[in-house]
Amino acid sequence: MHHPSRRTRRVTAALTVGLIVTAGAAACGPDDNDAKSGGADAEPHKGGTLTVLNSGPQQDFDPARLYTSGGGNVPSLVFRTLTTRNREDGAKGTEVVPDLATDTGRPNKDATVWTYTLKEGLKYEDGTKITSADVKYGIERSFAAELSGGAPYLRDWLVGGADYQGPYKDKDKGKDKGLDSIETPDERTIVFHLNKPEGEFPYLATQTQFTPVPKSADKGTKYEEHPVSSGPYKVVENQNDGERLILERNEHWSAETDEERKAYPDRIDVRSGLDSSVINQRLSASQGPDAAAVTTDTNLGPAELAKVTGDKELASRVGTGHFGYTDYIAFNPKVKPFDNPKVRQAISYAVDRTSVVNAAGGSSLAEPATTYLPNQKSFGYTAYDHFPAGKSGNAAKARELLKQAGYANGLTVTLTHSNAKDFETSPEIATALQDALKKAGVTVKLEGLEDNDYKDTIHDVKTEPGFFLAHWGADWPSGGPFLAPIFDGRQIVKDGANFNTGFLNDTSVNDEIDAINKLTDLDEAAKRWGALDKRIGERALTVPLFHPVYKRLYGKDVKNVVISDWTGVLDVSQVAVK
Repeated sequence: MHHPSRRTRRVTAALTVGLIVTAGAAACGPDDNDAKSGGADAEPHKGGTLTVLNSGPQQDFDPARLYTSGGGNVPSLVFRTLTTRNREDGAKGTEVVPDLATDTGRPNKDATVWTYTLKEGLKYEDGTKITSADVKYGIERSFAAELSGGAPYLRDWLVGGADYQGPYKDKDKGKDKGLDSIETPDERTIVFHLNKPEGEFPYLATQTQFTPVPKSADKGTKYEEHPVSSGPYKVVENQNDGERLILERNEHWSAETDEERKAYPDRIDVRSGLDSSVINQRLSASQGPDAAAVTTDTNLGPAELAKVTGDKELASRVGTGHFGYTDYIAFNPKVKPFDNPKVRQAISYAVDRTSVVNAAGGSSLAEPATTYLPNQKSFGYTAYDHFPAGKSGNAAKARELLKQAGYANGLTVTLTHSNAKDFETSPEIATALQDALKKAGVTVKLEGLEDNDYKDTIHDVKTEPGFFLAHWGADWPSGGPFLAPIFDGRQIVKDGANFNTGFLNDTSVNDEIDAINKLTDLDEAAKRWGALDKRIGERALTVPLFHPVYKRLYGKDVKNVVISDWTGVLDVSQVAVK
C-alpha cells in the first residue's frame, strides 16, 4: 500500500506502506491556485538542475525491488513500464494511460489473458532496442528471492507464479525458459496468462516490475547501482545506497514515444538523509540551488503549516494533494468485548471526528471520514454514515447500545497505537479518542508501542489486539486493492503479515470481489466497489476516522506543478526549473 510521506513495503508493506516509495496524491494544485504556477513567468523551459531534498534514501533502486504506486516519483524518471499514470492534476491523474505499450492492454473475453504491443522506436540509454523479451525478463527477475520487495500481485495472478523462483534459479537448474505464462511471440508483443480474471491488470502494469531489463546487463543485486534506463534520465551516480542520486539526460529517450514525462531539467540531484525540519527550512528560504528544489517525501507538519499560511509568498509555494488513504480504528472481533457488534457500533457512535482531525493537524491536513473507501470517484466512493456521530460524537446513542450489550455501567478497554509521531496512528489520535469515549462511559487505557513493534503486533493473527489504530493506502486508485486485502476472507494470512484485521470471511463478500475483478469497465467496477464498501461498513469492523491531506513546499523557481489524485504529491516528471 502506498503512502506519500514514506515509502515502504507491504507489511509494512502495506501500510507501510511505509514504504511506499515516494508518492502522494492530489485533488487540486497548490492550494487551489493555478496548479501550473511557480513564479511570475509560468512558461516552463528546458534546462537547469532540479534538486530533490528527501529524508528517506531512495534505496533498492532496482525496478524489481521497488514497491511503488504507478512507478513512484524519482524511479519513473528512469524506469518506463507498459502503462503508467496519467500525469495530470486532480481526478484526471487517476487514469491509466499507455507508456511503453501502444494501449492499456487488450483482454480476452474473461480478462484472464492480456496482450500488449510495444511502441516502435523504443531505446535504452545505450541506443539498443527495447524488446518484449526484456519486459518478460524484468518481470521474471522480480521473482528472485534476493530481489524481493515489490508488490505481490504477479506472484498471485500469473499462472505458475506462486512456485516460480526467478531466472537465477532457472540457470542453476540448466533451464532458461522463464515463466510459461508470459509469452513473447515477437519483439513487440507480450501476452500474460492469469489464473483468474483481473480487469485491473492495466493498473498493475504501471508497477516498476514491468520495466524492461536487458538480460546481458543484469548484475543481480548490483544492478541497482546502474540500472539501464528506458526513461528520460539515466543514473550517473548512486552513492550510499540511494542517499545521493544524480540523474542526467538519456539521449536515446524520445519524447515522441512518451507523452507523459516532460523531462524539462537537464539534471536531477537527489539528496537524502536530511531531517524533515531542515528540508522545509531550505525549501522555505529557497537560497541558491534550493530555489529549484522540491521534496518527494516530506510534508509540512501542523506547526510549520501555520507559519507558512501566514506568509503570502510561502503560501503560494505549497502543493496540496489527496492520496487514496484512510486512517481508522480496527476491531478484532475474536477479542471480547469486540465480539459483540453492539459494542463496536457504540464506539462508532461515540467517536468525535472533530477532535481526531485536530489531533491529526487540523482540517487542512485531515478530512473526516465515515466511509472506508476514500472520497474519490476512481475508488467508487459511495457516501454512507451507518453510525452517525455528528461532528463531536453521539455519546447518548453509544450509551444506549452499550446498555443493550450488557454494559449499562460502561466498560474499560485498551487501545493500541504507535508511538511514531506521524499524526495518524500516534498518541495524539489515541488521546482524542480516549477523551471522546469517556463521555459515552467507555474508559480507554492506552498502549503505545514503538513503531516496528506496533506493526508486527497488529499484523500477526496471534498477537492482534482487540482495539487499535490502523491505516491503509491504495496500490492504485481503485476499490480493489483497498477492500480485498482488508475484507477478503481468502486473504487472511495465518503465518505472515495479515491485513484482514476483522477476520471477515463471508462467501457473499468474497464472491462479489471475484465478480468485480472480472470487469474490464473500470467505471462500472468502481460503482460496485462503492456498493460493497457500504455493505461491509454495516458490520462495524472498522471505524473510519479521516483521510490525510498532503501539503508540501517547493522552491521559488519551480514551475509546472502537477499533483494527481493517484499520488497526491508533486510529480517530478512534470517540473521545470527555468
